Amino acid sequence: MKGSGDRKDGGRIGLVGGRPSLVAAVDLGASKIGCFIMKPDGLNRGDRTITVAGVAHVRSRGVRGGAVTCVDEAAEAIAQAVEQAEAMAGAAVSSVVLTSAGGQLASHRVAAAVSLGARPIGDHDLSRCIQLALAQARTPGRRIIHLLPISWSVDRQGAVRDPRRLHGRELALELLVVSMAETAFATLGHCVELAHLQLDGVVAAPFAAGLAALEEDEIDLGAVCIDMGGGSTSVSVFGNGALLHVDTLTVGGHHVTNDIARGLTTTVIGAERIKTLHGSAIASANEDREMIEAPPRGDDPSAEPIVAPRSMLKGIIAPRVEETLELTRDRLKRSGVKLPRGAGVVLTGGASQLAGVRELAVRVFDCPVRLGRPRRAPHLADSAAGPAFSAAVGVLQRSAYGPREAVSDRSLAVRQREERPGPADRDMFSRAAGWLRANL
Repeated sequence: MKGSGDRKDGGRIGLVGGRPSLVAAVDLGASKIGCFIMKPDGLNRGDRTITVAGVAHVRSRGVRGGAVTCVDEAAEAIAQAVEQAEAMAGAAVSSVVLTSAGGQLASHRVAAAVSLGARPIGDHDLSRCIQLALAQARTPGRRIIHLLPISWSVDRQGAVRDPRRLHGRELALELLVVSMAETAFATLGHCVELAHLQLDGVVAAPFAAGLAALEEDEIDLGAVCIDMGGGSTSVSVFGNGALLHVDTLTVGGHHVTNDIARGLTTTVIGAERIKTLHGSAIASANEDREMIEAPPRGDDPSAEPIVAPRSMLKGIIAPRVEETLELTRDRLKRSGVKLPRGAGVVLTGGASQLAGVRELAVRVFDCPVRLGRPRRAPHLADSAAGPAFSAAVGVLQRSAYGPREAVSDRSLAVRQREERPGPADRDMFSRAAGWLRANL
């Protein structure tokens, strides 16, 4: 691939004070593949924002419905996006963190408890508890991509942020395990490898989008972030300052476009243009009298354009959007995750920009709904600051300010999947103590 073999060693990610010195986030979506690069001086600790040094996005290729369908095409698009972002940042990249909503994302919880002696709780006790929880995080056929502590408790007294120096008989931990299909992870790794890059980890897109689009109060008090992409709709639930749940549906904005193409008997390109210019999920004034034109299929130069009332377009869009939101709501209910009282919904992602989506979400979820966009990268140009880029910004935000995980991205990326713990697993577990230094 053009320029892919010319990467310099100077672009290799290093560590400065335990933080990555250069971070490159690649957002692998069905509509676009983007790359955002942050340099070490991009951390603005005063207001916990970031400055992005390089941004690029290209039309997605080799990806459909959140899954890679052609490795070569996807790798070529990744390399192209990274090279363009490198040129803007003036820095070479050899490692990337990839974010995706594909791969059958799912989450579950594990809990562990250890007995305490007649002394204050110390780092050793926390490390024992983390390692005991990690030993239960076994997901055959799936690759763990996140191990996030949800809460600590001492003698069943919850909401403990730092258990150290407290006294008690029992220390307990609840850990969220986010995983994806092992085959999907291997395919993503192969794509990155073909682009002559190293995979430093995979971040669940709904998790990253939530970190970028939610306010601090929403993460603490509780919120549902719905990332509406082209090939999928994914959801993350936050509360008490932690990620509580993630899930994904393989239904997105492209399904709306295809519905329009079928309903109006037009081309997919024409349907996308009509959706962007005239699409709405709610009724508007004079929509019965307002006419829209769509290009006919085929190459007959004498064919007349297709003319239809705008109300017909709304009648195609609204049912699909409403169905997608209802499926998301029902999946949340079946998951058993307890939404914090008063939790609202935040919509982000490219498909959330369609007129009327927020109003439909209010009706479906029966709670306050707002539209979200990356809020912690204030210096981004308008072309890269929209809801479609929340996940990419969220990866950089997470790298800069956390939340820290029980095991690092790189350790999870190289972990060997075996039914019984092997040397790589034992090494990964031994890194749990590093979480203490970074978090508490």
